[in-house]
Amino acid sequence: MESDTRLERETINKIMQQRFQITLLICLTLSSLSVAQEYKMSPELWDVTGAGHVFETFEGKQSLYLFRSRANLKTEVEFLNGIIEYDIFVTERRGFPGVRFRIQDAGNFEEFYIRPHQSGNPDANQYTPVFNGLTGWQLYYGSRYAAPVTYKMNAWNHIKLVIVNSEAEVYINDMEQPALYIAELKRDPASGSIGFNGGGPSPFHVADLKITKVGNPVLKSKRTPMPDLEEGVIRSWQVSNSFPEKKVDGVFQLGRDQKQGLTWENIDSEFPGYANLARFAKINAQNNTTFAKVIITSDKEQVRKLTYGFSDRVRVYLNDKILAGGNDRFTSRDYRFLGTMGYFDEVYLPLKKGKNELWVAVTENFGGWAVMARFDNQEGIKVD
Repeated sequence: MESDTRLERETINKIMQQRFQITLLICLTLSSLSVAQEYKMSPELWDVTGAGHVFETFEGKQSLYLFRSRANLKTEVEFLNGIIEYDIFVTERRGFPGVRFRIQDAGNFEEFYIRPHQSGNPDANQYTPVFNGLTGWQLYYGSRYAAPVTYKMNAWNHIKLVIVNSEAEVYINDMEQPALYIAELKRDPASGSIGFNGGGPSPFHVADLKITKVGNPVLKSKRTPMPDLEEGVIRSWQVSNSFPEKKVDGVFQLGRDQKQGLTWENIDSEFPGYANLARFAKINAQNNTTFAKVIITSDKEQVRKLTYGFSDRVRVYLNDKILAGGNDRFTSRDYRFLGTMGYFDEVYLPLKKGKNELWVAVTENFGGWAVMARFDNQEGIKVD
């Protein structure tokens, strides 16, 4: 009797295990199901805006020729995860042609573009998020966001992006080995459309767009999460709405005129300390400046060094009095100066005992709107 009961239990367990394995297999299969769709370069499929474009057969391919223009698919793609492939005809001319994906609206999307004139160099291409119409390449530069790729000149180059949640890989011509692994896409994952951007002074041809939606595509790269912020980095800022730079131009002490009418939003810092102000502040022809502020509570009267970075122009105020300023916009020093930001400047803060308000007015030109700052240590001070 006991033997029969044990045999019955073993049989039931085997059946349950088999059912579990079948369920798991079904789940894995569903998660990896792919739906591929090819999109031809023909007028009925694309909405093109900008300086100029031509739909034409070029070098054996039905292509779209873009000059300082953007092309968006007219159909609702709703792309979240999967594979984006396309061909692009590359010449030595300076330009920044690329693909935009997960497009939410005209000013909010992810973007990957190439720099053909930098072929073989570390900045031969670029991943950047776009917030409120602003790219961030002056913030997101280096090996995490670009890779040294040598392009085939005066020829078609094949590009493939594999995207899963907040990670991505980029393949360029070599479809076996990713040229670039992006550990952290900066925008929150959200389904959106796909398009092309004909950035820069030179036109380009694009052809053979293929979109494959995959629930959970496999990345070949070893997952390497972004490092944590170092101790002493200011981890969040209160950021104001934008206003004209003239509001603080020549202002050595902040007063009512500078502070009235401001609204505030908290922005967390990203590695290695960037607070991307474009996440909240919006730029236009009139408004190009915003305040970022923190409260520093000191246990005594003391002077503390603050190392900081910014893009593009800055004015630093402590307890309403100006302490420092700077201009790091693109080509502001010489024609090779890119305006990329880092911990390149320092200021000495005369802290009073108790609460001190640090206000940083940051003005944007283009290429990235941000501030970052850190103390050597935070002993005796608290930053809120």
